[in-house]
Amino acid sequence: MNPDSILPVSDLHLPCKLHFVGVGGIGMSGLARLFRQAGCEVTGSDRSLGHPENELLFSKLRRAGIALFPQDGSVYRDAARIPDAIVLSTAIEADNADLVHAPASARRLHRSQALALAISMLHGRHTIAVTGTCGKTTVSSWIADALYRLHADPGILTGGAVKLFRRDDAVGNGCIGSGAEFVIEADESDRSLLNYTPDTAVILNIGTDHYSREELAGVFRRFASSASSCVVMGLEAFQEIGPDSFPADKRIVLFAASSDAPSTFASRPVFKLDSYLVADGCAWCSFAGLPEIRLPMPGRHNALNALAVYVTLLERGCRQSEILDAVSGFAGVERRFDRIGTMPEGAAVIDDYAHNVEKVSSCIRAAQELAGNHHVFAVFQPHGFSGLRFMRRELVQTWPHVLRPGDELCFLPVYYAGGTASFTPTSDEVAADCRNNSSAPDFIHSFPSRDALAAYLHEHVSAGDQVVVMGARDASLSVFCKFLCEKS
Repeated sequence: MNPDSILPVSDLHLPCKLHFVGVGGIGMSGLARLFRQAGCEVTGSDRSLGHPENELLFSKLRRAGIALFPQDGSVYRDAARIPDAIVLSTAIEADNADLVHAPASARRLHRSQALALAISMLHGRHTIAVTGTCGKTTVSSWIADALYRLHADPGILTGGAVKLFRRDDAVGNGCIGSGAEFVIEADESDRSLLNYTPDTAVILNIGTDHYSREELAGVFRRFASSASSCVVMGLEAFQEIGPDSFPADKRIVLFAASSDAPSTFASRPVFKLDSYLVADGCAWCSFAGLPEIRLPMPGRHNALNALAVYVTLLERGCRQSEILDAVSGFAGVERRFDRIGTMPEGAAVIDDYAHNVEKVSSCIRAAQELAGNHHVFAVFQPHGFSGLRFMRRELVQTWPHVLRPGDELCFLPVYYAGGTASFTPTSDEVAADCRNNSSAPDFIHSFPSRDALAAYLHEHVSAGDQVVVMGARDASLSVFCKFLCEKS
């Protein structure tokens, strides 16, 4: 659905009743809990209700007081549950039963509009909205985690389960908090980030995922212009968006991945990554001329993420030394380079949400740093046929050359969650393209099932190897990672 076509929310008043279609989504579940904490009556439906891999999430929603229903319109049979508003995402099709059977009195809200409504009821708290093609879940979670360690008790809504905020009734992706800051992950994929007017906007990078770089630069330009306090932005993104797009008095603070970057650019200060190294399985970095810190997870991209967190907190008035301690203590996010365990053969297994060219490339490189002279087995399950089709050309041009000699790329079948699809291209077809563009085609595979992949891995991995399982929106991948670590 197009978020621009949805009715405004100016006449919707709280407390109210809301029904979330697709409540099992990681962003939607956090938003549903947020409204429940605010005193609203909340129901939800999801097509994956009853799937065992999602039961932990659904059980936490029930403990939070959210009633769950099949996605068949049955929630409306009880007149007492008729919602004032129905919340849905761009992924929900017009013929969804919960929309077809919805009462005419129920307003439809895109999730970004519902979040804007939620923020409006938080009485003037400072909103920090984080976006970018890569890293926005990690950085928004990292900022909230660091603020909590600095005794700020932030609110948060992010697209990942932040480990520090997990509770019996909380997935870790959404809570109101009591502090001055409210941290949100702002989604550029459907342009819904333009529904927010944040106090602080954080723009990490520009890549290719859902549409062209030129279009994305325009979206980010509008988003940055809407920030009322300041903008924290990657230097390369700032250069691509256009320094001349902003008035001279717009507060913009930049961060850069290279120590060779200028100290100022277009009259804006630039904070630089000074060093990054991996030693004995641990990653270390330094930035802004400050002492070296240990990173909670490897990858040069994560060192840059840490710098983005540092700059954002510095802009909020936090002390340098306290920020460094808080940044280094980050507990992480589920399925963001999440170390699950070790296979019986001695290979480490890592679970990651990576699903586009840049994210998978960064994840593979981080695993290579840990593997050293051992090998990386990069397992990728594409999320949806349209996404795989969009990135097919860049994927084929990039991934075969990210692999080192002896590393292997293993495709799983495309994850299909329902809805409209062309069912092309298949993983087999894209894997064949990758082999044709690789100097080591024998190390690029496509497997018909997870069982076939597991059998292959058990036969070919060795102690010290790194197995990285990557793919979006499918909780059963985490189950598969644990399965790989079990002894037969």
